[in-house]
Amino acid sequence: MDWLEILGWTDIEIKDLNFLAYNYFKQGKYEIAIKIFQALEILDEQNPYNLQMLGALHLEIGKNKEALNYLNRSLKIIPNHFPTLLNKAKALLNIGEKKGGIVLAKRLATLKDEKIKNQAEALILAYF
Repeated sequence: MDWLEILGWTDIEIKDLNFLAYNYFKQGKYEIAIKIFQALEILDEQNPYNLQMLGALHLEIGKNKEALNYLNRSLKIIPNHFPTLLNKAKALLNIGEKKGGIVLAKRLATLKDEKIKNQAEALILAYF
């Protein structure tokens, strides 16, 4: 079903919803942001950003298995998105999959991107 056509919406409305959802995220109103990003997931299928944000939001509220589901779906679209891979490492570690989380964190710790590298190294130190 093409919900955008049914609603008569264009990219403008989608961008407005993204803006709204992200602002709720920034305010720490995660449950509201999740609902909007879930709607965006339906309206704008295969958009990795929505899946990345849903993963990050679920990670923030401690729903690590749900976070991992969204992060893996996003990584199927963009396999080497480093912030998503970092969140995946966090989710793996949080659910007790230490080996997978550490392996991924070690991979990310070799990157030139200092922000990702430093966070990955911190994960390794915290869980190793």
